[in-house]
Amino acid sequence: MTAPGENMRINSDRLWDSLMDMAKIGPGVAGGNNRQTLTDEDGEGRHLFKRWCDEAGLTMGVDKMGTMFMTRRGTDPDALPVYVGSHLDTQPTGGKYDGVLGVLAGLEVVRSMNDLGIKTKHPIVVTNWANEEGARFAPAMLASGVFAGIHTLEHAYGRKDPDGLTYGDELKRIGWLGEEEVGARKMHAYFEYHIEQGPLLEAENKQIGVVTHCQGLWWLEFTLTGKEAHTGSTPMSHRVNAGLAMARIIEMVQTVAMDNQPGCVGGVGQVKFSPNSRNVLPGTVIFTVDIRSPDQTKLDGMRARIEKEAAEICSALGVGYSVEAVGHFDPVTFDPTLVASVRKAAEDLGYSHMNIISGAGHDACWAAKVAPATMIFCPCVDGLSHNEAEEISKDWAAAGADVLLRAVVETAGIVE
Repeated sequence: MTAPGENMRINSDRLWDSLMDMAKIGPGVAGGNNRQTLTDEDGEGRHLFKRWCDEAGLTMGVDKMGTMFMTRRGTDPDALPVYVGSHLDTQPTGGKYDGVLGVLAGLEVVRSMNDLGIKTKHPIVVTNWANEEGARFAPAMLASGVFAGIHTLEHAYGRKDPDGLTYGDELKRIGWLGEEEVGARKMHAYFEYHIEQGPLLEAENKQIGVVTHCQGLWWLEFTLTGKEAHTGSTPMSHRVNAGLAMARIIEMVQTVAMDNQPGCVGGVGQVKFSPNSRNVLPGTVIFTVDIRSPDQTKLDGMRARIEKEAAEICSALGVGYSVEAVGHFDPVTFDPTLVASVRKAAEDLGYSHMNIISGAGHDACWAAKVAPATMIFCPCVDGLSHNEAEEISKDWAAAGADVLLRAVVETAGIVE
């Protein structure tokens, strides 16, 4: 007996071929990609995506942040669109799937609907959000953040890359400055399909992650001021050692995160020493603490404790101290109706699945501020992402895209 919806599936070969063709643009040095926001490679990837969308009969809109909106018409001109998408930009040493899978699976949903002759009441919009990664222009999820009213357009345009180039100028340079006002579009619903970026689905042998929540986050940038001095000739008792203070703060962050288990994480991923010489104690140390939790109370409590104890550590060592919150979003609870539609699609298709909380931030986090939203995860090998060795299987990619197709069509209202 045929399972319900078994004949409504995407073309797995076409999806995989599209992923591999996009990966040829901005190749990395170890099998992945370097297609950072607003680079020439980003522009080239955008043009390829547009060509594919043109061939699928989609019409393009571009907003003033450079986000691409590719629309398949619905039968009701007054119905709000169902949006589906992610991002094409990558980390400097990124993989072939992070973000890209969600955009191209969205395109594959439309292609498959065309193949199957499916019409929907609501339009469907495949979206490529600009600057999700934040690798070149901080913060991450910048364009969707402006869309949701978290950042102003002026603030975003003024973000600078390590070479001092601004987002606004680079957007003009590559030719993708749109005319649409950011955030003017209204959404009926938003779906985002993404690799898990963690090990749970693979470890549990599940094909589909039904994403119920996204962790909240604080990025705290610490600036510690010591005294530059010779590492060999300065007695231990005479040192004002900003590096030592940083080391004790890192250890303290680990303790705070462990004290707030389960579900909380904390660590340091970026450190800058000045003058960064092997035989000079640092005069300045700048580093960023990343803490996350799906529990708002725990998240804010971790921040307060870390800042208090860091100040005490620095005071005891005579080290100058300041801290600035350079990134933040609250924990997100995704729309229960859309979450249920994803779970039902997985069940109807016979795919194994489990509820999961996203440990990383996504454009869906900001979309959820303005519309019902949810996410679908597929496994990734060893949970590895933001790495050129990032890997998924063709079958994993197809399973999640099948679920995406069914959930999007159900939400958009199939017209017989």
